[in-house]
Amino acid sequence: MHSSLSGIRVLDLTNVLAGPFCCQQMAHLGADVIKVEVPDSGDLARQLGADQTLNEQKMGISFLAQNSGKRSISLNLKSVKGKAVLLKLVETADVLVENFRPGVMDRLGLGYEVLKEVNPRLVYCAISGFGSDGPMVKQPAYDQIIQGLSGVMSITGAPENAPYRVGYPICDTIGGMTAAFAISSALAGRGVSGEGCNIDVSLLESTMVTMGWVVSNYLIGGKEPVPMGNDNFTASPSGTFKTKEGLINLAANKQEQFEAVCHVIERPDLIEKPEFKRREQRLQNRQQLTEQIEQAFSRHSAIYWEAKLNSVGVPAGRVLTVSEALELEQIKFRDLEMEFCDVPEIKRDIKVVKTGFKVNNSRPGASFRPPLLGEHTSDILSELGYLETDIADMQKEGCI
Repeated sequence: MHSSLSGIRVLDLTNVLAGPFCCQQMAHLGADVIKVEVPDSGDLARQLGADQTLNEQKMGISFLAQNSGKRSISLNLKSVKGKAVLLKLVETADVLVENFRPGVMDRLGLGYEVLKEVNPRLVYCAISGFGSDGPMVKQPAYDQIIQGLSGVMSITGAPENAPYRVGYPICDTIGGMTAAFAISSALAGRGVSGEGCNIDVSLLESTMVTMGWVVSNYLIGGKEPVPMGNDNFTASPSGTFKTKEGLINLAANKQEQFEAVCHVIERPDLIEKPEFKRREQRLQNRQQLTEQIEQAFSRHSAIYWEAKLNSVGVPAGRVLTVSEALELEQIKFRDLEMEFCDVPEIKRDIKVVKTGFKVNNSRPGASFRPPLLGEHTSDILSELGYLETDIADMQKEGCI
């Protein structure tokens, strides 16, 4: 395991996806991530996922997917002793991540200004739908809400069926990645200044930042982005095409790539046709060109055309299901998955994915499985100096 964050302690007070995803990236890189959860129920994701039995065991697949390499302490932050425990944890921590609604931590008496006094080096990161201020600050936000408000849905789908949501929680994931990047940058900066900081991550803003091309087409070019289905708005032929068997994505963005496509499909005559000769003309006559290419593609399968096109330098790839993608030889060769065997209570093996990058030819990955709810409560309290009698008392009082 790559351990660039070894020695960094992260307090993960988050739920469901954006925050847990952020903190999992740090766990993959060797950070000591302590997940602070509500007693009895824990992270809501423990009850979410495709397997109802796991949901009932509070080890839902949605939780398993984002919480490898973390220790879990159950803590009632509304209780006096629970708050005292968190403050002790903050003394030992480098990072705290939370995704409560703005103002919740302040109302608990645990806001950034309070925690900064306890630990001036603390990097505090709050993730919320709209950020910590502004006219929408009190509105609830879920991934699909952000997809709609950000404009993502307006350009997803085809003209006849848009708007469509992206098929996975893309805004939550982008928010988590943004937070992880901001925190890592802050830790690097702290090495120079010696001071922590308060990071304010907005899912809405994080998502819109990733829409740079389409946003700038409007801001700079005055062009309102529109849904284009599977077509690429920058070039043609570039998009999804039918074949004899299966769909294929094609990205012939350069003139030489367009010409190579014409030769591969044995239609060199298309190169000199006035309606296809230049990029602008191909964009204007996209449907006609698509029909000509699909007519030729109908002779063979997507896997055949993928090989033929890639061999002449034209980017092409089949449209796969998730299960098919996981079976790609490339994915298996690159060691993307990790497996934890015989997880307690659920009594089964679980597989999850690691990070999307390698370091020194090795892919970072968490060193242990997702935790049971409160599994490490006693261990963590003992590390903080609490005696067994103290722990027993807190348990009786419902603080842990």
